[in-house]
Amino acid sequence: MKKITIINGPNLNLLGIREPELYGYENFSDFLKKLKKKLSTSSIEINYYQNNSEGKIIDILHSVGFKSDGIILNAGAYTHTSIGIADAVKSISSPVIEVHISNIYSRESFRKKSFLSPVCNGTIFGFGFKSYELGIMSFCL
Repeated sequence: MKKITIINGPNLNLLGIREPELYGYENFSDFLKKLKKKLSTSSIEINYYQNNSEGKIIDILHSVGFKSDGIILNAGAYTHTSIGIADAVKSISSPVIEVHISNIYSRESFRKKSFLSPVCNGTIFGFGFKSYELGIMSFCL
């Protein structure tokens, strides 16, 4: 069984009500239930964490980063500001895919710089919640 960990960063707990014109109207909990149901016949176990605190996200990476078969990381705004999270990704052995719901290159200029992309195994963005599913699929090829 492949153990995949999804980690969401700040403000992603508000999906479904936060800027729905950008992120849609579905909350992440409902999406995750559908995703787990879709993958229920496969040999994939998904663990999920969400935290608004940079330090807690680093702690989660340290905790799961040596035992997960893959990590899907949407660090939200910390993508563009956190060298600490980038260093945590570099410090662990589990492969990490950076994901974003929106197309970060079609948004504000500060979102075009990611401290995570250079230390992650890949980056998927702009496909809505499907970005998470594509990230999981990358670990199963």
